[in-house]
Amino acid sequence: MSFDTISVIGLGYIGLPTAAVLASQQKKVVGVDINARAVETINRGAIHIVEPALDKVVYEAVTQGFLRATIQPEAADAFLIAVPTPFMADHQPDLRFVKAAAESIAPVLKKGDLVILESTSPVGTTELMAEWLAVMRSDLRFPQHGGTPDIFIAYSPERVLPGKIMQELIHNDRVIGGMTPACSAQASALYRLFLQGECVETKARTAELCKLTENSFRDVNIAFANELSLICADQGINVWELIALANRHPRVNILQPGPGVGGHCIAVDPWFIVAQNPSLVRLIRTAREVNDSKPHWVLQQVKAALADCLTHSCKRADEIVIACFGLTFKPDIDDLRESPAMQVAQMIAKWHCGQSWVVEPHIASLPAALDGKAELVASEQALAQADVLVMLVDHSLFRAVEASQVTQSWIVDTRGVWR
Repeated sequence: MSFDTISVIGLGYIGLPTAAVLASQQKKVVGVDINARAVETINRGAIHIVEPALDKVVYEAVTQGFLRATIQPEAADAFLIAVPTPFMADHQPDLRFVKAAAESIAPVLKKGDLVILESTSPVGTTELMAEWLAVMRSDLRFPQHGGTPDIFIAYSPERVLPGKIMQELIHNDRVIGGMTPACSAQASALYRLFLQGECVETKARTAELCKLTENSFRDVNIAFANELSLICADQGINVWELIALANRHPRVNILQPGPGVGGHCIAVDPWFIVAQNPSLVRLIRTAREVNDSKPHWVLQQVKAALADCLTHSCKRADEIVIACFGLTFKPDIDDLRESPAMQVAQMIAKWHCGQSWVVEPHIASLPAALDGKAELVASEQALAQADVLVMLVDHSLFRAVEASQVTQSWIVDTRGVWR
C-alpha cells in the first residue's frame, strides 16, 4: 500500500513527532487535535511542546506542504491514534479519549484503510476499538469478522524517551501487534516509511501487554532504589555512596532514587495491569505504592529541615523561604504530567506559612495548581536568598551549579546533586 495520505489523531508529545517524521518522508500528513490553539500553532510551522529538533522538522514539513493540522478528521489511507489514556481516581483505565478518537474517524473510513492505536492501553483495547468502529460502520468488514477485512487494525506502542524522541522514534525497534497477521504486515509497511529499527510483529494483545510490562519493570526497579533511600535515611547512610558501591558488583545495577515516579508512562501503565489482574498482582502493585508514597516522605524531610532551621536561626516560620528546584517529571524537559516534583511543590506551598519559591527553567509561568501559592524565581535568587533548598529534578542547569554557590545549611536533595 502506498499510504498517500496519513492522519495522526492527537498532536501531543507522541503524535506530533510521529506526524513530523512521516511528513519528512514527503508523505501527505494530516494531524488532528481538539486543541484549536495547537492546530493554529502547527499550521504556522511552530510547535506547542518542547522537544529537541522537533521544531525544525515541523517547520520544514509545514512550509513544504507535507504537514497540516485540523480539528476534524479527514479521509486518509492510514490513521494513527495517539491520544491520552489516563486512569481514573480508583486507578481504573480511562479510555474515553481513545473511544472519542475512534468515533471521530469512523465516518471517513473507506475500504483498505489502516487504523493503528499507539496510545498505551490495557490489554484488549485494540479489539474494543475495532468493535466501536464496527458499530458505527456496519457497511465495512473488520478483522474480528473473519476473512479479509476492509479495515486493517493494529496496535503499536511508542518506545521513546522525552528529550530524545526524534532520535528514538526513528532508531528504536517497534513492536507491531495486528489483530491478524495481515494487519501486522500493513502496519509494518507504514512504519518502515521512516523506521530504521526493526518491526517485530506479534498479536495485538501481546503488544499491549508488552508496553505495560516494559514500564512496570522500570517502575519496580525504581521502587527498589526509592525504598533503599528510605532505609539509608533511617540508618544514617549516604544512599548515593551505597548504590555506587553495590553497583561495583558485576551483576548489580541499581537505579538512582528520586522524589517519586512521574510521566505519562511509568506512573500510569502499571495500574492498567493491576486493574485487570487484581488478585494476581502483588509486586507491581507494591512498587506503585512505594513510588507513589515517596513525595509524602520528601515532604516529611522538608518539615524536619524547617524545624531544624527554626531551632538554629532567629527567624519565625513565616519568615523562612523554601525553594523547590524543578517541577517536571524528568530532567531538561517541560513536561509536568504525573510529576512527583510538582506534587511535592504543591504540598509544600499548601503547608508552609512562609514563602514558597519554585525554580523551573523550562516553563514560563507556574501551572494553575501553584499560581498564587508559590513564586517562580531564578536559580540565582533562590541560591542567594532561600533558607531551605529542595532539589527535586536534576536539570543540567542545576547540576552545573558550583558547590561554592550552595551555602544553605538546610538542604533536602532527592537526586544527589549537591551531596
